[in-house]
Amino acid sequence: MLLISPDSVEEALDCAKAAEHLDIIDVKKPDEGSLGANFPWVIREIRDAIPADTPVSATVGDVPYKPGTVAQAALGAVVSGATYIKVGLYGCTTPDQGIEVMRAVVRAVKDHRSEALVVASGYADAHRVGCVNPLALPDIAARSGADAAMLDTAVKDGSRLFDHVPPDVCAEFVRSAHARGLLAALAGSVRQSDLAPLTGIGTDIVGVRGAVCEGGDRNAGRIQPHLVAAFRAEMDRQARAHAAGVPAGN
Repeated sequence: MLLISPDSVEEALDCAKAAEHLDIIDVKKPDEGSLGANFPWVIREIRDAIPADTPVSATVGDVPYKPGTVAQAALGAVVSGATYIKVGLYGCTTPDQGIEVMRAVVRAVKDHRSEALVVASGYADAHRVGCVNPLALPDIAARSGADAAMLDTAVKDGSRLFDHVPPDVCAEFVRSAHARGLLAALAGSVRQSDLAPLTGIGTDIVGVRGAVCEGGDRNAGRIQPHLVAAFRAEMDRQARAHAAGVPAGN
C-alpha cells in the first residue's frame, strides 16, 4: 500500500486528486518532527475533504515516555477521524518502555473504535537520537496488541532509510513483523529507486512525502498529484516484476 503524508487540508485535496493512485492519506506536521502531530481539526477537515473510502492515518508525534499523555493524544486522533494511529517511540529507550506506551495507546484507541489500526513506529537512525533499537519494534508492537510495526527516520537531514538500516536488515524487520501477524511499514526519504528492494522484501506499506513533493522537498515543496501517480506507477511495475520473478531494474 502507498501512504502519502500531506501536512495541510490544501495538500490533502491535492492527494484527493490522485486518490486512485494511493491507499492511505497520512496527516502529520513535518515542522514538529518526523512524526509530528497535526491539530485535531486538521485531521477532521482532511477526513471530510477526501473520498470516504480512503483511509486516514494520523501521527501523534515523536512521543516522550509518558504513557498517559500519549494515550490521550492517540484518542484525540481516532476521535478526529483517523483509522490508522501512528506513534513514534522517540522518548522510549528500552523495549519495556515502548510496550508500556503502546499498550496504553492500544487500549485508548480500541476502546473507542475497535477496528482502528495502531502502528508502533521506530526510527532507522535510532542511534542518532538515543531511542529504542529499530529491530525491537515488531516485538513491541505484538506484545502491546498493536496492528503494525513501522520504521521511519528521526533526523530529516537528507539521510535515508537504507543509509541506516540496509535492505537485508529491513528484510529481517519485515519477516519479524509478519511472523507476529503484523503489517510492516517502511518510510524515511524513500525514493522510486528504493521500490525494487522494498517490494522484494515484502513491505506492506510504503510511506512517502518528499518523493512526491515539488523539488523533492518535504518541507518547502508541495505534494503534486502527477508525482503521486508516477510513484504509484513504479510501485505497480515493481510488484508485477516481482510476481513474475524477473528484476524490474530502477
